[in-house]
Amino acid sequence: MSEHWSGERPRYGKTIKVDNGLKAKSKRGDIGTTWWSRRFIEVLESFGMGGRLSRGRNYARQGQVLSLSLSTSMVIALVQGSRPTPYKARIAIKAFTTPEWQRIEHALAGKALYAAKLLAGEMPADIETLFASLGLQLFPATQREMTMDCTCPDWEVPCKHLAATCYLLAESFDNDPFEILAWRGRSREDLLERLRTLRGTTRAVAAREEAPPLTKCLDTFWQKQTTSSLTLGDPTAEVRPDAVLDQLDAVPITVRQSNLVDLLRPAYQALKPTD
Repeated sequence: MSEHWSGERPRYGKTIKVDNGLKAKSKRGDIGTTWWSRRFIEVLESFGMGGRLSRGRNYARQGQVLSLSLSTSMVIALVQGSRPTPYKARIAIKAFTTPEWQRIEHALAGKALYAAKLLAGEMPADIETLFASLGLQLFPATQREMTMDCTCPDWEVPCKHLAATCYLLAESFDNDPFEILAWRGRSREDLLERLRTLRGTTRAVAAREEAPPLTKCLDTFWQKQTTSSLTLGDPTAEVRPDAVLDQLDAVPITVRQSNLVDLLRPAYQALKPTD
């Protein structure tokens, strides 16, 4: 807030209406339809902001917010009030550090369902538990973890301009859960690339652990195997025609943006040992 204190709430003129502003989709009741956007609003309400947040609901629905941008740690909105010059509302949150993101990425890569849900536009229901297991919080735990300010003369936080920004921010989380993660410091593209790399490495390591080294079965690899003739690894295991692919390096080899092992595996699996 800009410095302003006169002992009473500043008086405003009539709000200048906006024709092409950003409007909340919700026309009545709560704003935010998914559990994660509602969770964000609930967190703000838990900080004692509930009554002040409601002041901005009409602003959000009337389209008084001219623009909204989100980047690492910072959300900035221009909100049209009663003065000709729009107010600038800012909501800042601390981004996770690089080591923290490395821990998060390894944890997410270990759960295929998490990446699948994120790609489908959903936030996994227990993702907060995963963050908590790492000693982190996806959503701010205290009001001190967030900073809000506005160029309007109102001294209360949040003012209606900030409140309208909070509601539209929650709806942006509805549309794309990656926005929450981007706010915390990792864009959709960077996160997915890291998960693809980590999951490719994990699959290769797991595959090598399952199959005996190729150097130990060169003489018998192309022979038809039976359970009784197997002497390497698990005696009940089945020798797979595509096991040789498991010996490739842990770093995936790509051909036209596709994993070479994934391209070759169907052909190897189609091979039938001769009697």
